[in-house]
Amino acid sequence: MVNKVDVNNQIAKRVAQELRTGDVVNLGIGIPTLVADHVPRGIQVYFQTENGLLGVGPTPEPGQVDPNLVNAGKFPVTEEVGASYFSSADSFAMIRGGHVDIAVLGVLQIDRFGRIANYAVPGKTILGVGGAMDLLVGARKIVVATTHVTKDGKPKIVSDCSYPLSGTRKVDLIVTEYAVFSVQEEGLVLEEIAEGTTLAEVQRLTEAPFQLGMGIHS
Repeated sequence: MVNKVDVNNQIAKRVAQELRTGDVVNLGIGIPTLVADHVPRGIQVYFQTENGLLGVGPTPEPGQVDPNLVNAGKFPVTEEVGASYFSSADSFAMIRGGHVDIAVLGVLQIDRFGRIANYAVPGKTILGVGGAMDLLVGARKIVVATTHVTKDGKPKIVSDCSYPLSGTRKVDLIVTEYAVFSVQEEGLVLEEIAEGTTLAEVQRLTEAPFQLGMGIHS
């Protein structure tokens, strides 16, 4: 049986390859928070969280948790040297003002156009869209970090979302444990297939249509 923690870290590690020195990066709840633990050596980025911290560090080790240091999802974080604190209003001014280079978001579903649904399941309690709607509008690049299928084995990359869309903007990149897709004008393009995975497997687990990128052979 595949270890869920290993799968999540595999996805986060691949997402971290998209980071460049100097980037201001917002990490969504779930798999995206793990990206802070996989920043490539020699790359210096600045992680931001909506509740007012720029300079978020890696996940704290057991016994090193500071209850006063949490991210927007209320999970413990560390702070880097030089970190700064500010109000939630200032934090969203950063996002809406276009000062976040990359936002990494988890999803419930993503459609064939690259639009995401990540805040509400019909029939269940809805807490609110949170910062996702603002990040979709304000961040310069949107990367999705998600498992390829649900816990029930149903595709998350679908032709049409059955859950409410978080926004109309298309994301730029989708990273799962099986594949990496870019989002182009014509739709989804398969750019990478994970080691140990076949094209046939990606096709079977992906409901949305997609094209093959350079280097991917049928």
